[in-house]
Amino acid sequence: MSSAHSAVPTAGSVPSPSSTSSTVPSSAASAASSGGAAPTIAELLEFVRRTARNEELIASLPLDPEGRTWIRLDGPGGSEAWLIGWPPGTGTGWHDHADSIGAFTTAAGALKEHSLAVRLPTDGWKTLELTDGVDRSRELATGQGRAFGQNHVHEVLNESDDEHAVSVHAYYPPLPRIRRFSRTGAVLRLEQTESPEDWQ
Repeated sequence: MSSAHSAVPTAGSVPSPSSTSSTVPSSAASAASSGGAAPTIAELLEFVRRTARNEELIASLPLDPEGRTWIRLDGPGGSEAWLIGWPPGTGTGWHDHADSIGAFTTAAGALKEHSLAVRLPTDGWKTLELTDGVDRSRELATGQGRAFGQNHVHEVLNESDDEHAVSVHAYYPPLPRIRRFSRTGAVLRLEQTESPEDWQ
């Protein structure tokens, strides 16, 4: 990807419709890929925190008042990484990242994450009823981040009425798929499964 186009980053992470995307070489992102062993969750978290402190990179992201925007970065050890801009009132909807581990950090503004403290079946279902006590929420102010393991189900929101947020995300292995869900009360419904062609 060398030119801006409409596509989809997501969840907490990767892209969404009506967003604008471009790729920045690792030199511009000040984030060179490292060879060798697969990155750990701790290494992904350290990468997104370090990248979020790169003021020049954060300022280079075009911000759109209507939709999320993003730049793809070179993550450590062959991981997939994104710099994402969030207009006020936008979010990802409920989703997971399949078998990828990941991390993200807020670089500007503030984000809220709602997540489920439960491991969902990987396949073979359309509707699940969640038990009490599985919901978690956390505020992620500028400089705050979190890491997560495989099949982490969450949604990420910019609840501000007037301020953009910017965040840095990394996943390993590069996302093989994203499952998107809708939720009504305790009922979680699988709506669609996306592959990389849907957001690249």
